[in-house]
Amino acid sequence: MPAGSDAPRPGSVPLPHTWRPLGVRMVGIAGGVFLLACFVALWLLLPASVRADFDLFQRLTAITVGLLIAAAWYSIVRCKVTASDEGLVVVNGYKVYEYEWAQIVSIKLLRGAPWAVLDLSDGTTRPVIALQATDGDRAIAAVREIRSHLS
Repeated sequence: MPAGSDAPRPGSVPLPHTWRPLGVRMVGIAGGVFLLACFVALWLLLPASVRADFDLFQRLTAITVGLLIAAAWYSIVRCKVTASDEGLVVVNGYKVYEYEWAQIVSIKLLRGAPWAVLDLSDGTTRPVIALQATDGDRAIAAVREIRSHLS
């Protein structure tokens, strides 16, 4: 945020502020809990003789696949963007990107795009997965609030 601009701009939010996707997180959390419950119930409903046929390697393989699915799920629901006086911190999956306000040229959520995009001063762009188009007006408002802090 530029120096000497202590007064908040219209449409801006107090900093620091964090935005997270709503729909994706709700579906991800509910779906993850549902899948876990289904697999546990399925395992418990198998006859004891069938469960006994699974050797250690097969059980470890099933647990490893489950952990890989959980890791992918977690990378989706942990996405966020945090604005502070210094700039933006964008968390996309397991990657964290930090930008000073001067590095950000613009942020936009184009019609038909899945999420918002940062245009950076070096000519590159960076997706902001936390601002999902499926969140509708909520995502549009978040883009406007971030824009209000750009110089």
